[in-house]
Amino acid sequence: MPIATLGAVVLDCPDPLALARFYAAVIGGTIKDDDSRWVDLVDAPGTPLAFQAAPGFVPPQWPRPDSSMQFHLDLTVEDLDAAEREVLALGARPLDTEDRKRSFRVYADPAGHPFCLCAC
Repeated sequence: MPIATLGAVVLDCPDPLALARFYAAVIGGTIKDDDSRWVDLVDAPGTPLAFQAAPGFVPPQWPRPDSSMQFHLDLTVEDLDAAEREVLALGARPLDTEDRKRSFRVYADPAGHPFCLCAC
């Protein structure tokens, strides 16, 4: 029997509302902004995301042998090329997208968190 259930995945960032807007455009959902230091993304399919202000935030460095990416989100898409165009237009940055034969590509969100677009 589990001890707990997963309530949300929380991402530290310099601007919670801006990052919530990015992910709302990518995965859907409604932004619930009660406080400039904490923003929830609700009503999107899957596990809820939340965004927390982190003074002095330093994004993960990927790929680097002396620094891990800490965690990343796998986002399933039907068309990698179309999804790539859309996330780049929203402010994502490519990290590992050269191998076009793979079933996934790695990007950084506007705050620098790595995420993968994965073909379904």
